[in-house]
Amino acid sequence: MNDDTGRLFPETDAAGRSTVSEAAAGAILTIDLDAIRENYRRLKARLAAARCAGVLKADGYGLGATQVASALMKDGCDTFFVALLGEGIALRKALGSGPDIFVLNGLPPGSEREAVAAGLHPVVNSAAQLKAWREAARAADRRLPAAIQVDSGMSRLGMPPADVEALAVDAFDGVDIRFVMSHLACADEPSNPANEQQWLAFERLRKVLPAAPASLANSSGIFLGPLYHYDLVRPGAALYGINPTPGEPNPMLPVVRLQAKVAQTRSVEDGTGIGYGHTYHASGPLRLATISLGYADGWHRRAASDAWFEGVRLPFVGRISMDSIILDISALPAGRPGEGDLVELIGPSQSVDDAAAHAGTIGYEVLTSLGARFHRRYIGG
Repeated sequence: MNDDTGRLFPETDAAGRSTVSEAAAGAILTIDLDAIRENYRRLKARLAAARCAGVLKADGYGLGATQVASALMKDGCDTFFVALLGEGIALRKALGSGPDIFVLNGLPPGSEREAVAAGLHPVVNSAAQLKAWREAARAADRRLPAAIQVDSGMSRLGMPPADVEALAVDAFDGVDIRFVMSHLACADEPSNPANEQQWLAFERLRKVLPAAPASLANSSGIFLGPLYHYDLVRPGAALYGINPTPGEPNPMLPVVRLQAKVAQTRSVEDGTGIGYGHTYHASGPLRLATISLGYADGWHRRAASDAWFEGVRLPFVGRISMDSIILDISALPAGRPGEGDLVELIGPSQSVDDAAAHAGTIGYEVLTSLGARFHRRYIGG
């Protein structure tokens, strides 16, 4: 497409991701919607009477909120959580009037009318947000749904205990409380005493509020057991294949595969400097391949990682560049891989969590950083 100066720009979708063709793209991200559905079913199987929502923050952890939600709805998921109002408005336009959509960060002051028009439900995190939503209900002349979040010990979002206890009797006039909720800070550490402390705090605070269904468990919280399940659980990371039980085998199916195209191959001699700053020098003759993926695509610059081709590990050599990475392909036969061949960055040989460990981060950050320039291939769902 063109702007008014005549310059060319690639087409993008509603989330700002390039819609470049598979042939034109430098890398391909494959997203398995059937695996997401199976992960949802596995999580539901761990529950008794509790319902299971789907968390779609950051455009479904970078994988496409609309596509993920549409797949989950086929398995009966009818409640979704986004982080921001804009995310909720976009999702509502895509999905229609069917599912409940909650906005985790609450509503920015003055945006209540937009939320009402879109049929979105705020997660109320403060007395000021509660007052604004009560006034919106009065203006709309009807009760408006919301979730009420209390801070049980994470000190991030939610009403502090003192504010909960200070609420007036009429504080919830016009508000249809769908859930009282909180968020666990240390659920991925089952033995951490903070989990029980937060549970106790949540028990106390929700009894101060009007009676309503309760929600506490995130992905890892589901694995803490029934005590934490209440009426609704809110998995995010586990749906997308990130391990909710660190240190133990991953009970979830992998969801993504990332492959980059070889842009060029070459042979270099002993002592040749490689990449920016010549931080790596060949210790003998090497065969190298440069792939079309770099830190502009969300592959962290400090990730001392590997790629894989036909089951063979290909170490990174030199610094990661904005749009490219250099691989040592000396272990492969001559001519393999060739220009245009795909090497794997995430997939059967290296999970999202593996890639995160190489970068000194977590799988959440890897997924939500994956690039806008990829060709995205959806399978299943």
